Amino acid sequence: MLTRAVVSLAAPVFLIAAWAAPSLAQPAANGGPKLLIHGNYCGPGNNAPLPPIDALDAACARHDACSPDVGLPSKACNLRLQREAEAVARDPRQPDDLRSLAGFVASFASSASSAAPSVLPAKLAR
Repeated sequence: MLTRAVVSLAAPVFLIAAWAAPSLAQPAANGGPKLLIHGNYCGPGNNAPLPPIDALDAACARHDACSPDVGLPSKACNLRLQREAEAVARDPRQPDDLRSLAGFVASFASSASSAAPSVLPAKLAR
């Protein structure tokens, strides 16, 4: 129970810091910034070509795959992550700390979906 509370409180702070300060991030395997909150794919950047470590990490890997190299992921991409992370959060076979983190990722994807463009702006599509 304590682990779940710690993850619930620490994960939002960590993600906000990660997205607010990308200059502090370490280079990813593909050369971009990374500051992962879980596994090899959840968070800015990734550890490709390493495999996902669990169902949540696999959902994050699919999100990374549908995200453009420049700009924000599409609304459809964020909605897919939200749906898949919610499924992990509801899965009683998953550990409590993973379910809690998956709920947070789903909430973040939901809020990102409302801000994400349906298509890339012409300036970023070049």
